[in-house]
Amino acid sequence: MLASLRARLDAAKLYLRLDDLIERLGTLEHAIAEPDLWSDADQARRVTSEYGRTRDDIEGLCALDTQLADAEALHLMAEEEGGGELAELEGELTDIAARVAKALDVLELRSLFSGEHDERDAVAEIHAGAGGTDAQDWAEMMLRMYLRWAERRGFEVEVDEVSEGGETGILSATFIVRGRHAYGLLAAERGVHRLVRMSPFDSQHRRHTSFASLDVAPFLEDLSGEVEIDEKELRIDTYRSSGAGGQHVNVTDSAVRITHIPTGIVTSCQNERSQHQNKEKALQILAAKLADRQRAERRKELETLSGPLSDVAWGSQIRSYVLAPYQLVKDLRSSHETGNVEAVLDGDLDDFMIAFLRFRREHAGS
Repeated sequence: MLASLRARLDAAKLYLRLDDLIERLGTLEHAIAEPDLWSDADQARRVTSEYGRTRDDIEGLCALDTQLADAEALHLMAEEEGGGELAELEGELTDIAARVAKALDVLELRSLFSGEHDERDAVAEIHAGAGGTDAQDWAEMMLRMYLRWAERRGFEVEVDEVSEGGETGILSATFIVRGRHAYGLLAAERGVHRLVRMSPFDSQHRRHTSFASLDVAPFLEDLSGEVEIDEKELRIDTYRSSGAGGQHVNVTDSAVRITHIPTGIVTSCQNERSQHQNKEKALQILAAKLADRQRAERRKELETLSGPLSDVAWGSQIRSYVLAPYQLVKDLRSSHETGNVEAVLDGDLDDFMIAFLRFRREHAGS
């Protein structure tokens, strides 16, 4: 048991690049010590944030090494003393091994995040698809699902734009999720989601199928070195935000919608306090989308990585949520499924995300 844990820990040091982390920490310590660090507040926040993550990674690996070394020393001592000592220490060794194994499970999950921007924040969009009023209601249910998921993980969420539906629900929503691996996790959710239920909007209460989609891109605060936006290629409209966003959206006349004419990409923001702030945030979201598009084009995988989604309707879904005649959520890529639909709709999505990340790694290059 201890030998197996030691092998897993040694492997974790390799795939997490412990030697590189230690070298990087030294560089960041020098940067933090610079007297003019906070002359550029955004850069300072990026440096201090990376420093915290890097230090935590190193300390976590070292702590596991210490715990495992203590267990190995106890086991060796017990063997030298004889069988009686080993029996007395068996419970303590089991507890230590369980704690180390659990921590290694978390580290091994990290190995699934192989993308350049998987550690980043994410900007996500939900769009109602085929299904009329039911689809708009489903889009709002999806927004709640992802907000609850982010809350469960301790991520920060900023809802920047919500377009209300004709009768109920929403047509679309844009939100930013801030937290380590937010993009890596939400990228597993990109695609069309299908809901099957007895429609609350059908007077005969018949079963309906509706669709909504999630798109996601890594969100970086500063993309000036990666994306150039020519304001001559933008159409900027202002409008009055309205109530579908509830407490998340301010009702003002300062909402901004930006259309990037060459690509047709549209971004909106209505949650900031002024028209200028809404414009700046909408431009940030546009830059994130353009950068994601450019990265995908460079890898010649635009459609699968970040290109336009297929029709949000039959034949294009990645996951089905069935509420009637039985209850089942099933991912059509990884085949992961659960009958606890209520928990999933309340944000219990980690198992689906992890199952897809493992599926993607197993099928990479195939």
